[in-house]
Amino acid sequence: MPDTAEKQACDLLIEAPWVLPVAPENVALADHAVAVSEGIIVAIGPSQALKQQFAAEEHVVVTDGILTPGLINAHTHAAMSLLRGCGEDLPLQSWLNERIWPLEGKLVDSEFVRTGTALGVAEMLASGTTTFSDMYFFPEVCAEVARNAGMRVQLAFPLFDGANAWSESIDDCFSKGLELHDRYRDDPQVIVAFGPHAPYTVNRKALEKIQMLSEEINLGIHIHLHENAAEVAEARSLNGVSWVEYLADMGFLSPQLQAVHMTQLTEREIELTATNGVHVIHCPHSNLKLASGLCPTTALREAGVNLAIGTDGAACNNTLDVLQEARTASLLAKHDAGRADAGCVRDTLEMATLGGARAIGMETSLGSIEPGKRADLAVFEPTGFATLPLLDPFASLLHGAPSYRASHVWVDGRAVVRSGALTNIDTQALRRDVEQQAERVRAAL
Repeated sequence: MPDTAEKQACDLLIEAPWVLPVAPENVALADHAVAVSEGIIVAIGPSQALKQQFAAEEHVVVTDGILTPGLINAHTHAAMSLLRGCGEDLPLQSWLNERIWPLEGKLVDSEFVRTGTALGVAEMLASGTTTFSDMYFFPEVCAEVARNAGMRVQLAFPLFDGANAWSESIDDCFSKGLELHDRYRDDPQVIVAFGPHAPYTVNRKALEKIQMLSEEINLGIHIHLHENAAEVAEARSLNGVSWVEYLADMGFLSPQLQAVHMTQLTEREIELTATNGVHVIHCPHSNLKLASGLCPTTALREAGVNLAIGTDGAACNNTLDVLQEARTASLLAKHDAGRADAGCVRDTLEMATLGGARAIGMETSLGSIEPGKRADLAVFEPTGFATLPLLDPFASLLHGAPSYRASHVWVDGRAVVRSGALTNIDTQALRRDVEQQAERVRAAL
């Protein structure tokens, strides 16, 4: 066995009974380890071999658990965590028009967003998510909160017709959002994208401008699309075609587009989505809770569409737990396709990791445990009898999701969760801030 002096130095070595790297092969590796230097994965291999090869500054030995890439929540509104439970048992249009939008009009300011985002970030980190895509007001506040917590974020800065809490007009949205892009263009923790709310809340001229700028400066576009049957019916009434067809006619569909929800799809719309390289973000719990309909993930996958998983906001979910979202995505795929082999656990874990990385244009850096990628990693440890016996790590993790906890989480090789505790967030101060905002919410109900 080589002396320590002959070993290669690294910052972090993680040993685990099981490693699920997702790529280049989506397989379960028993008794493997991952070596990290300067925030980058430098090796993955059998634990004994890597212990002989590397001298680690920090050596973490997981005695009972599964190491995966950090989960990617490809669609949420983190600050809406403060509205959790405010719009129960309502369909989408009533939920928005009668409850959420009026509450936001009374409550949303920068401090509301700061506290709500901090709450969402804490919940996501504590459940193994290392990157999230956020679409909400005051995105500059979201960026600050995420960076302070050590988390990675895509800011889909909001674009709406008319004034809102953050901007005076859609032109103001463009101005503020592009300023964000300039500010964070070289920041590896913050990715900026266009966030048009939906084709029914953003006029055609603005959508055309988004499309043009997206091509010019290479920014993604994140949009709610085909969220429920009423939205699709309204599109056909207004335009004679669905929103997918409407956007296709104007050349808006492209590999830059991250289409969220995508229910009520016809075969033609699936074909348009696939041939134009559109990424689809599946939000199963939100769609179920608002009775919005199902995203046909099996048909989309078979057509060649990249799929990712989002939780949507906690106001319509009510959690931001991507692992439990993935379990539901797997079960819904089986039900929708009428096939037990649909929504297989390996494909679904890929949706929750590498699929999300592809959607936000970060697949060369995130989403799998491969040398050269950033060390965004999570350890999930079993907490109950439902995890026993562990015969298939994929099935145990996905279908036993409620019985696993994220015990360790790293972003760029830096611990953001250690032994189940958040390292960069003062949880007691956060609870006090949340309660202060909750009093404002209760008064507004």
